[in-house]
Amino acid sequence: MQAGERVHHMDNLRALAMLAGVVFHAALAYSPLMHPIWPLADAGRSIAVDAVAWFLHLFRMPLFFVVAGFFAALLVARRGMAGLFRNRAARVLLPLVLFLPLVLISMHWLTMQAVANVAHPSPALVWMRGWIEQHDSLPLLPGWAHLWFLFYLLLFTVLTWVASSLGLRSLGQRIAALPPLALILLFPIPLTLALAGTTAPWPAPEFVLPSLWAMAFFGLYFALGYQLFQRHEMLDRMRPWSMLLLVGAVLGYALLFHSTDGFALTRPKTLQHAMHAALEAYAGLWMTLWCLLAGKRWLDRRSPTMRWLADASYWTYLVHLPLLFAIQYRLLDVLLHWMAKFAIAVLATFAVSFVSYRLVVRHTLMGRLL
Repeated sequence: MQAGERVHHMDNLRALAMLAGVVFHAALAYSPLMHPIWPLADAGRSIAVDAVAWFLHLFRMPLFFVVAGFFAALLVARRGMAGLFRNRAARVLLPLVLFLPLVLISMHWLTMQAVANVAHPSPALVWMRGWIEQHDSLPLLPGWAHLWFLFYLLLFTVLTWVASSLGLRSLGQRIAALPPLALILLFPIPLTLALAGTTAPWPAPEFVLPSLWAMAFFGLYFALGYQLFQRHEMLDRMRPWSMLLLVGAVLGYALLFHSTDGFALTRPKTLQHAMHAALEAYAGLWMTLWCLLAGKRWLDRRSPTMRWLADASYWTYLVHLPLLFAIQYRLLDVLLHWMAKFAIAVLATFAVSFVSYRLVVRHTLMGRLL
């Protein structure tokens, strides 16, 4: 790989993982699982939304952290550890500092407007109205919102330096050298242990302090991506297993969805919880590996359209949740089928994000930053 050469399939996978976040977050308004707690929850909902949305959730962020680990290793190889830190300070830390206050304040303001004006409020909005009646206001709670992944990327950047300083690269290389079948079957075991520390499906670790389970879970995926750059043949050796990975992931998720009653089982017994964590770990890893194989097969080429989407995806992900709040709060009072509302929310969010990127962001300092 020559210096400065773009890795097209990884660039495109990163873009698709980010853009899929818009679809996932828009779907939560029509999820029976999220209906009691999601402020955008609509009266129309379907179990089919949960079946599809949580399957996407299973591998979307793991795939993103694999790609992030791959590019971290690429930066270290091309620019050294100092270059990695400079890049992450500009492309991760600075956007987090700039956008987090804007995101939190805008979503809080939009929610307060919805509490005051929506005629058909969600259960969460009803609860907020009751709280405000008793306490006069609703505080702006701290957190990372949907930008939590930037916080964890910064943590993993520091841990990359720590691992390099302690000489832990050889351990990762020995793991990467395992036969493909051994890696496919054994790597989910530590993922299972990490997921045993949370619920199924795993929640977004958006609290201010890092979650131990999330550090271990996403850190393992980040480390896997780092090793994929170090050992390019690692992914190719898994190609004969591609179809079995896809079938196994779908069947594993189907069993998980069925055994949790569509994730409605809130208090599983210890053995049930362990089984659910294992199913999540195996199905999620296998689907992530299949996406990597599919991306290398079908997305590893120059494409002006995919290049533009890759450039626009970061901006889209940063601004999409406030846009969804603005759109889906208005849709609560619109008499349409949930499928029509879902389509409107997704298409309108993409349209505003892409147009604003093209006209306001792309050719500016912010566009170069993102």
